[in-house]
Amino acid sequence: MTTTSQTPQSVMTGTSARRVRAIAVGGAVLATGLVWLAAYVLDIDLRVDQRNGQPPMIVGLPLVTGFTLVLALLGWGALAVLERYIRRARTIWTVVAIAVLMVSFVPILGVEATSGTKSVLSLMHLAVAAVLIPMLRRSAPKPHSAAT
Repeated sequence: MTTTSQTPQSVMTGTSARRVRAIAVGGAVLATGLVWLAAYVLDIDLRVDQRNGQPPMIVGLPLVTGFTLVLALLGWGALAVLERYIRRARTIWTVVAIAVLMVSFVPILGVEATSGTKSVLSLMHLAVAAVLIPMLRRSAPKPHSAAT
């Protein structure tokens, strides 16, 4: 009699997890770029006054995609660190990611900008979260339940 062990479908190999995570990062950058492009086409002026005496900041495509890339990579890195040291890394990372999304709206409330600009900036934050959170979560292994 032979026994076979099956790997749960939720467990990804290191290579496939990295691939999904890289696609998630690229997708987040693409999503914010598309939102920025839509704002540009709709002629929404993406300028914010930070109320610090400096001239208003123009939210350009390089700024948007650069910030998205850096922050998406930080999200990936945070997940990788949690996976290394914590059993329920996937759940903890998801809660932290949602909390970071909520906190990311605070600066939008604190700047002087048109409602169109604030709406576009909010959509950018939501677009990043809509891509990153489910994809990075999917790439993380589920905690193994104890056999009964």
